[in-house]
Amino acid sequence: MGLKEQITEDMKTAMRAKDAGKLGTIRLIISEIKRKEVDERIEVTDEQALAIIEKMIKQRKDSITQFEAGNRPDLADIEKAELVVLVAYMPAGLSEEQIAAEVAAAVTASGAAGPQDMGKVMALIKPKMPKGTDMGMVSMLIKKALTPA
Repeated sequence: MGLKEQITEDMKTAMRAKDAGKLGTIRLIISEIKRKEVDERIEVTDEQALAIIEKMIKQRKDSITQFEAGNRPDLADIEKAELVVLVAYMPAGLSEEQIAAEVAAAVTASGAAGPQDMGKVMALIKPKMPKGTDMGMVSMLIKKALTPA
């Protein structure tokens, strides 16, 4: 079963369970997928659907940060609930330890000497990271590896 079909089935399940929060988020996903299909006149593949969901996850994380900075925990909680539903559709990414090992190998391979070489390291690592990997964490670990203690 493809990702779109899985999302549709999950929508039906949420409707039966009367889970309004999950249903709303799933409808947002379906809406974004349909928008892309209509705009580009294509049939969205699983990879494209994952990219859409990944973008939605990034938007939710940014919103959570903004709402917490603006002292709006009520809105941040809504975004966090949506984020949980969205993350469930992403394939499992690498653990922090696995990412740290990849970063160490890339730093060695690129000959990076300091923070100014972060782009070189990121260029080596990005193609190796599977979909669903938190690139924010990757960036943080690269900075940590390149900053002298």
